Amino acid sequence: MRTVSVAAIGVVASAAIASAADGKLKIGMTFQEMNNPYFVSMQEALMEAADFLGAEVIVTDAGHDVAKQISDVEDMLQQNIDILLLNPTDSAGIEAAVKMAKDAGVIVVAVDANANGPVDTFVGSKNRDAGYMSCKYLSESLDGDGEVAILDGIPVIPILQRVEGCKAALEEFPGITLVDVQNGRQDRSVALGVVENMIQAHPNLEGVFSVNDGGAMGALSAIQGSGRDIKLTSVDGAPEAVDAIAKGTPFIETTAQFPRDQVRVGLGMALAQLWGARVVPAEVPIDVRVVDSENAEGFSW
Repeated sequence: MRTVSVAAIGVVASAAIASAADGKLKIGMTFQEMNNPYFVSMQEALMEAADFLGAEVIVTDAGHDVAKQISDVEDMLQQNIDILLLNPTDSAGIEAAVKMAKDAGVIVVAVDANANGPVDTFVGSKNRDAGYMSCKYLSESLDGDGEVAILDGIPVIPILQRVEGCKAALEEFPGITLVDVQNGRQDRSVALGVVENMIQAHPNLEGVFSVNDGGAMGALSAIQGSGRDIKLTSVDGAPEAVDAIAKGTPFIETTAQFPRDQVRVGLGMALAQLWGARVVPAEVPIDVRVVDSENAEGFSW
């Protein structure tokens, strides 16, 4: 995997913009969901960049339905997009749409989650690092001893990588025991019920790692409702999660991603290729950052 600095990416993107033709650029972006502030902030950054470029943007919401996402891409291709920014709801299932786009001569950049097929570039967080950092933080907060559980999610690559990183961190603490892994589907209401069941099933549970902040907020409600002393960590850096951490709740840490940076860098990579760059990385990993009570105040995406 080749990595490049954001500064270097900015130089490439600036050169690409400067050499743009007079024709109006048309960008399509399909999201796995829009009922999530993480993706809303990503769309906002895309629209700001498109306004700067004078580009037209088509945005669709798959609602976690891969058939709809494929249909949405087909519609975009009918509208002659130049660039497809793809946030896949199913990395394998979307492959046919990727091939269609490439056959039509469209630049395809996967954002946040990678996709199967001939994607030109993938821009996403260091998800394994995020899981590792959150679960190391959780283990250290328990002084390296106690029972913990993982609130899992939809089996897309970023989530799988977070769980992988979490388990790697937990293994570094011999006194930490992973007693349960259940799927909260990254959904607040589902996670609430799942974590309530975890707490009932494990009277000595002391920590929970959630693969995302949406699920973590449901987990927080379950923990607070139980009256138990259970610490919670997560991944994303969502505003409500950061606020909960700043207020001193059992939610003690989230490892923040940077969705705005992801889509900006993704668009920069696409522009560079569209305007003739011959050396563009196949993958651009974006760093993540621990947010806890020390730096939650004032943090934002």
